[in-house]
Amino acid sequence: MKSKPFDWTALTLVIIGAVNWGLIGFFQFDLVATIFGGMDSWISRIIYAIVGLAGLYTLSMYGRISEDMISDDN
Repeated sequence: MKSKPFDWTALTLVIIGAVNWGLIGFFQFDLVATIFGGMDSWISRIIYAIVGLAGLYTLSMYGRISEDMISDDN
């Protein structure tokens, strides 16, 4: 898979989101809300939306990984 800067950025945002969800699940602590003024603040909502979009974007990596695996076999 050829690494693009946008891929790395999206993957980093997905990891941040996963860590935040882990903190919520294990400790009932929302790091994003704590840093940016609660879940209802507009900046928190923007961050949640960007992380969500990054998650949707990373779904495209499955297709690119399988394409790379096919091209590596030939």
